[in-house]
Amino acid sequence: MFLKNNTKIPLDSFIDKVLYDKNKGYYMNKNPIGNKGDFITSPNISIMFSEMIAIWLISFWEKIGCPKNINIVELGAGNGEMMLQILKTIEKFNKFKSSSNFIIYEKSPYLKKIQKNKIKFENIKWINSLNKISKFPSIFIANEFFDALPIKQFVKKNNNWYEKYIINKDKSLEFFEKKINKKFLEKLINQKLEKNQKFIEYSPLASEKLKNISKIIKKQNGGLLIIDYGYKDKNMFDTLQSVRKHKKNTFLENIFKADITHLINFDFFKKKIKNLEIDSVNLTTQREFLLKMGILERAEIISKNMTFSKKSDIYFRLKRLIDKKQMGTLFKVLFATNKKNNFNLGF
Repeated sequence: MFLKNNTKIPLDSFIDKVLYDKNKGYYMNKNPIGNKGDFITSPNISIMFSEMIAIWLISFWEKIGCPKNINIVELGAGNGEMMLQILKTIEKFNKFKSSSNFIIYEKSPYLKKIQKNKIKFENIKWINSLNKISKFPSIFIANEFFDALPIKQFVKKNNNWYEKYIINKDKSLEFFEKKINKKFLEKLINQKLEKNQKFIEYSPLASEKLKNISKIIKKQNGGLLIIDYGYKDKNMFDTLQSVRKHKKNTFLENIFKADITHLINFDFFKKKIKNLEIDSVNLTTQREFLLKMGILERAEIISKNMTFSKKSDIYFRLKRLIDKKQMGTLFKVLFATNKKNNFNLGF
């Protein structure tokens, strides 16, 4: 147990330790993605997902005038499947390919090794700081990136606000609530608290990333494409969850062996990005985005001469991505860019 007896730490510090500790961290020592892992992501369900992203990237590049240099930055590339399929898709688009600098921002040395073994393209580099991005227009892609960043939780009880901590009480982990000042909380999240708000989930690290990315977009042009599970509501809810072997895990059990995640509040993200002076923010569902990008037509083309079983597999995977009862509406797609770009493909 890394937490000494009768000591406590804020929830986000606990999550950061469990997920990203250099020696024991969940993401630092294993590949959690796939049937043998704990969860699966859209790029690993169907290559068509990544193909749609690739076509969207080329369209954006064309819309902003086909710059001779553009950075394509994937935030947290997992097992590298999406970047691999994007690079395969753009093979025939020589002008875009030669203009693009492909970059993966990755914290996990273990996942970085998997990505490097999988992606054997010359024009790609790995970074561990967003400050290392060259000064060209930059498109950031964040597929299930922000949900994995540590969060703080605050709860309102009897007109007082409390921050959630984790305490090691007699060698057993428990939640603990510590009273905090309302003005401090408002300053932290950078917005006024409504009277009817009773719960706040907030990631200081996500806010820091949004701030850094927004600065780059504002100064150098580009955009941020976020694909993640989440909800739209002015109020926030407790969405903290743990997943192990594709099933829900009790949060304070299987420490270092289970994923910890949360739902993105997209209303809050939109507000945050607009406060950072990025004046065009579009939001839709994954279903609508993929349908508008032509994923049904793509499925029809690639399955045309396939056997029945192979065709069935294509459409089974497609259904998982766009069905309202599966990933179709739970997953949202947000695109933030400068208004002058006037780009809303997929929205």
